[in-house]
Amino acid sequence: MAEQNNGNIDLASLEARVDELIRTVGKLTTENSALRHQQETLVNERAILIEKTEQARARIESMISRLRAMETRT
Repeated sequence: MAEQNNGNIDLASLEARVDELIRTVGKLTTENSALRHQQETLVNERAILIEKTEQARARIESMISRLRAMETRT
């Protein structure tokens, strides 16, 4: 009888650990999904910033060219 009671305790302990692992996996899955979404957002923001930087660089280079052209005319 004591052996069967011991088996029940081991089974209950194992069941509790499995439940805890299920909760942990659920939490990690949710966290992973959130992190993937955040990464996607940051990658998109980075692409936008790179594009804006390139546009600003092109405008500045254009202004410099115009200023140099004006300088050589005078």
